[in-house]
Amino acid sequence: MGDPAGCGPAITAAAWSALRGEPGLGFYLIGAPELIPSVPVQVIQSPDEALRVFSNALPVMALGGVPEIVPGRPDADAAPAIIRAIEIAVADALAGRASGVVTNPINKALLYDRGFRFPGHTEFVAHLCEAAGHAASPVMLLTGGGLRVALATIHMPLAEVSGVLGDGRLERTARVVHAALVRDFGIAAPRIAFSGLNPHAGEGGAIGREELDIINPAANRLRAEGIAISDARPGDTVFAEALSGAHDAVIAMTHDQGLIPVKTLDLWGGGNSTLGLPIVRTSPDHGTAYDAAASGTCRPDSLIAAIRLAATFALNRRKAFA
Repeated sequence: MGDPAGCGPAITAAAWSALRGEPGLGFYLIGAPELIPSVPVQVIQSPDEALRVFSNALPVMALGGVPEIVPGRPDADAAPAIIRAIEIAVADALAGRASGVVTNPINKALLYDRGFRFPGHTEFVAHLCEAAGHAASPVMLLTGGGLRVALATIHMPLAEVSGVLGDGRLERTARVVHAALVRDFGIAAPRIAFSGLNPHAGEGGAIGREELDIINPAANRLRAEGIAISDARPGDTVFAEALSGAHDAVIAMTHDQGLIPVKTLDLWGGGNSTLGLPIVRTSPDHGTAYDAAASGTCRPDSLIAAIRLAATFALNRRKAFA
């Protein structure tokens, strides 16, 4: 459901309208059926019913506790229902009742006011998987504009990035990305690139030593494990290299370094996925868009991309275990 006052209801309805003729992309919504605009809705009691009705109506697992909502006006009283929707979705995926989870955007600040203690969706979904007894090593990957970009650090001040890169996260991130490229994207022999942290990847230490002291040694250790990964590549050219086919994915050192090229190339149609989980989880790569929800101008492109990505991951995982 995401935040019911945001774009979630509108883009879910629009995504159903666009995808209703593709049963391989059938989905159901966990949320409040009365909030869905302009499309037929069918309340279902079980995920098993979703595909039967998907071509004729948007299947909705009705969620109680959602207050009366005005689009564009966030209401903290909706926080428990927002959290409960995520919990149900993850439980359905872990139990095999769903092939994956696609999360509509949430407003973390609204949830924090009601005691939510996780930085965001990614960490909460990982926690739910771990609480159910499954290992989780979450890594954010953005897809769009022909790029696949994972992030070594996410929501962190730039001044702190250098101090954490040597804590083992580069190796952990690369292993998760490599495994996902094989399992979820179906790439038998993936090629990964590390971006540099400094301009020109440090120019041999002249404008920063993180590449020489941290990133390149991590790449050496990964190559010794059999992972095809580059030393630090200059951030101003590595994404062009990936577009040319030299790399199947890039691991960016910072949040904006990775998101800027993806969103520049495909602002509306990019998708976000969390790798390293026992379940498939994707999402749109934008926020709640309260203004668009209020004005009725929400675009479903990124949600549709996220649904297609989740279906691709689920299909490739089934093939891997066939």
